[in-house]
Amino acid sequence: MATNLIYKVSDKPSFGKLISFALQQLLAIMAATIAVPMIVGNGMSTSAALFGAGVGTFIYLLFTKFKSPVFLGSSFAFLGSMAAAFAGGVSVSLGYLGLIIGAVLAGLVYVVIAIIVKIAGARWVSKLMPAVVIGPTVSIIGLSPAGGAIADLLGGNGGHGTEVLAAGVMDTKAWLCMICGLVTLCVTILCSVYGKKMLKMIPFIIGIFAGYVVALIFTLIGNGSGDLIILDFGKFSALTANGVGLETFFSVPDFTFVKALGAFNELNGGYFATIAVAYVPVAFVVFAEHIADHKNISYIIDTDLLEEPGLHRTLLGDGVGSMAGAFFGGCPNTTYGESIGCVAISGNASVITILAASIMAILVSFISPFVAFLSSIPACVMGGVCIALYGFISVSGLKMLQPVDLGNNRNLFVVSVILIAGIGGLALGIPVGGTVIKLTSIACALILGILTNVMLSGKKDEA
Repeated sequence: MATNLIYKVSDKPSFGKLISFALQQLLAIMAATIAVPMIVGNGMSTSAALFGAGVGTFIYLLFTKFKSPVFLGSSFAFLGSMAAAFAGGVSVSLGYLGLIIGAVLAGLVYVVIAIIVKIAGARWVSKLMPAVVIGPTVSIIGLSPAGGAIADLLGGNGGHGTEVLAAGVMDTKAWLCMICGLVTLCVTILCSVYGKKMLKMIPFIIGIFAGYVVALIFTLIGNGSGDLIILDFGKFSALTANGVGLETFFSVPDFTFVKALGAFNELNGGYFATIAVAYVPVAFVVFAEHIADHKNISYIIDTDLLEEPGLHRTLLGDGVGSMAGAFFGGCPNTTYGESIGCVAISGNASVITILAASIMAILVSFISPFVAFLSSIPACVMGGVCIALYGFISVSGLKMLQPVDLGNNRNLFVVSVILIAGIGGLALGIPVGGTVIKLTSIACALILGILTNVMLSGKKDEA
């Protein structure tokens, strides 16, 4: 697939193109990155999460010797863990300290695994997770959030799309949101397929801009009608709520470590144990997704990242980057499928683009109007983009299955188990020490696939 790349990993686009590519990467990962702190609540800052993602990505690039073009963003797998940090009536400051402690413990899991991999090598990963296992798992990474993308497509911010899907009836707002999302999707597709030069390389920016304009038109026409309000102008009016001043244009994010100051005297063994139980098991689950993501990007750039720069380096980059990201933004980071999909669709695998995107994320987190603009992009517009992003991730997984003989029942059963468990949403909530450890559908599907493959290992694969 590397032959389709316009820019390879070591290529350096011109400065103008680089800025456009970096902005496109930022837009691709932005919605999910800021969604995590919004879901957790407790005053968590979206701009701090964006800053943390930028720092975490920069550290990841350093550890991987600038050979892996992937952006790190807030991990949804740790949502339950983050909620546990604030549970039990603890103070908000102790909760923020818990976020940092938990991320450090989860990161240390990656460090320990990285040391083991460095000593034992990474070939056991390919044996444990061959193409017949990793291919459908990558597809599930794209398919599992598909429902969320459609819900976003049918509703603005606030979960309206989920309500529409549950009711099974399209109202006026759902139709208008769908139009905005489909305009975004269609413009993205047309730019990618028929576009020339820059249009072909930044289809997401053009698509998001087109969808945003349509949403703006509907909102202005509505003039207060609830069905037509798709854009949330409150994101901008908040900038001048206390008059026009320095904070209208520039503000320092509410960093997690600042909010955690003074909570050390509240820390006790019981709370520490609660955080450990909430975070450490999830880190092992996310490890499986780490493998799948890196297998996917390896396929796209035609370089096995588990061999060079090595799985131990990608793990260290992910783990230490996650610690740093949580120190500033509270959210453990993880490699983002949206970023990988962006690389595949745009044909730009230049790692300098990821570096520029990380720096851009850090800088814009201080610029109030830009943060407000990013937050104001309607869910329906991002839903249109995500249809393409998630679709490309899923298809890249299916392409990994091309050399696999699906006429062989052994392979057929392995792929079938993974696809049905993943698409069916098999997720397990395991109560441990007063909190619930959640195995995501991706993790459950991968584990079942590995076990099925091992069980049938006596049957030689003819692929």
